[in-house]
Amino acid sequence: MFQNSKWSPKLQKIGLYKPLNMIKYKSEWYGKTFIQIDRFYPSSQRCNICGYQKNDLTLKIRAWKCPICGTHHHRDLNAAKNILNEGLKIQNQINV
Repeated sequence: MFQNSKWSPKLQKIGLYKPLNMIKYKSEWYGKTFIQIDRFYPSSQRCNICGYQKNDLTLKIRAWKCPICGTHHHRDLNAAKNILNEGLKIQNQINV
């Protein structure tokens, strides 16, 4: 992440807390709900269909097939779906 020489010093200086805090502020400003999931949640390793977790998934592997349900996953799309589902699950626990 910090390999880009133009952004690297700036990102290291402010860290990732400030952009996250700005997103939280803007969501509250527009009346939206901001839900932060655990940073260690295995979003790209978990099948969003059946819940199987592929622990040996490295960063080089961009696509994988679930051995349980047979679904073909693109790493980033699968992670986005899992993050959405986890956020909705947390929101339902808060609202209950």
